[in-house]
Amino acid sequence: MKLPLFFAFATAASVVASGPPSGGPPRPPHHPAKPSTTTVAPVPTPSLPPPTNYGILLFPAFQALDIFGPLDILNTLAMQRTLNLSLISTTYNPVTTKHQMMGINSTFGEDIVPTHTFDNPPNNLEVLIVPGGAGTRAPALDPYIQYIKEVYPSLRYLISVCTGAALLARAGVLNGHRATGNKRAWAFVTSQVNATEADIHWISHARWIQSGNIWTTSGVAAGIDGVFDFVKTVYGEAVALDVANGIEYERQLDWRHDPFADLYNLTDINP
Repeated sequence: MKLPLFFAFATAASVVASGPPSGGPPRPPHHPAKPSTTTVAPVPTPSLPPPTNYGILLFPAFQALDIFGPLDILNTLAMQRTLNLSLISTTYNPVTTKHQMMGINSTFGEDIVPTHTFDNPPNNLEVLIVPGGAGTRAPALDPYIQYIKEVYPSLRYLISVCTGAALLARAGVLNGHRATGNKRAWAFVTSQVNATEADIHWISHARWIQSGNIWTTSGVAAGIDGVFDFVKTVYGEAVALDVANGIEYERQLDWRHDPFADLYNLTDINP
């Protein structure tokens, strides 16, 4: 029996059966990415059940789609299984997407109210998602970076979207890993490294990279494909396909497909 999809911050819901997406406009031409000599490290087969406790790191001027794209995937997944969501920041005050680079007199933006703070963090957090956005260039990010550094050893998985990889690098958790990030902000992302732990292989031609238990993705919309790859890896292809059909999204299945790296003439940065 098919049930309608209601996208909300759900903590539990019933199984949803969805059909294949309907036809749409012709696909744009495929521009193959440059081949990479790097092999994505597999995630070891977990002995535990799939994760249920998710967290989103919130800082001022985060990029909206970096959060809401992955969240709609997880909202839909929460209709099939129990998931818990925590929104984490420095205080309980609303966190805004607004930033100084917006147009003159523009008030366009969204606010999210945190459910937890660094002083009152969620218990048993298993997956943390770190967005990007203009806020990753702010001067007062030390509390966020420290939280990533402290919580990472207890996480099962860590995901960053866009320039969120810069915060992971500054926290030192990308040491010894492959990673990618926003291609328009490539110079910024790859320069934000922990000086004592800079052993990071930055992959330019990658829509996302999975390295061990860490996923990093290219810019903004790439977070959707990266999180779908996470869902496929952790919950299985059938689950990922069902969710994609439910939200009528056509996934990019090739992590190496990245025309934006070609657009900006980018190359890998070796440790």
